[in-house]
Amino acid sequence: MPLNPLTLWRGDDGLKLSVLGETIRGPPPPGSDLSIDGITSIVGVIVVASTETSSGSSSEADLERGKGSPGKAPRVRAILAGGLVLGVGAAITLAAWNDSDFAQGTFTAGSFNLQGSTNGTTFTENPVGSPATLGFTTNPANLSPGDVVTAPFAVRLDGASTYDATVTLSTEASTGSLAGLTYELTQSEDFGCAETVTETLVTAGQTLGSTPASVTFDLAQGAGTDPGAPVNLCFRVTAGAVVQAQTGSTTWEFAAQSQ
Repeated sequence: MPLNPLTLWRGDDGLKLSVLGETIRGPPPPGSDLSIDGITSIVGVIVVASTETSSGSSSEADLERGKGSPGKAPRVRAILAGGLVLGVGAAITLAAWNDSDFAQGTFTAGSFNLQGSTNGTTFTENPVGSPATLGFTTNPANLSPGDVVTAPFAVRLDGASTYDATVTLSTEASTGSLAGLTYELTQSEDFGCAETVTETLVTAGQTLGSTPASVTFDLAQGAGTDPGAPVNLCFRVTAGAVVQAQTGSTTWEFAAQSQ
């Protein structure tokens, strides 16, 4: 079996070096030309050994046969080729720390609902297909010139509403003949047309079947699940030069917009 040209290990009595099978302990003996240029712990290297003497050089074949100049210890040089690694390599992987934080939002639409009442007590929803019928104090089906008929009405926000509102009044539709009829719309603290007027929304003399622009009032939502405070209104219709047997109707819209 061929010899390993250069072997280094630690024995019981210290560091040992074997050159071509010859074991050397510690530093070379005094007077010897044998020197070690360097000893390095390597992994994955190629070691090539050559010899030199003071009077010349010997080939590697001569060294293997034990030949060479007598009395002259060979000078050994280790030529390291490839990658140099100190000690036995250990693979270490450094992983970065990772962490995450998340935020979530939940979005829910609020509630908003307008109710009307013709008696100030019972409030219901009155869609365009089934509007509330105003209860005029005088029979509006038997008018003559100079008659004045009144009808109270109240609006509020229900208990589920979560917004205040601005209400805009407009005329939704009219049918038949309303000639000679005018109206007025007022607001009071309490329900009923006999109550003290606190604000006039539509001045007297407005043609029935029409509404001035920008007639608005505010509604407040209630506390918790309570409905909001109502706004009490009164319609006053005056008959002027009406024609016998004429008949007609008009529908007002109270359009609430959340604030």
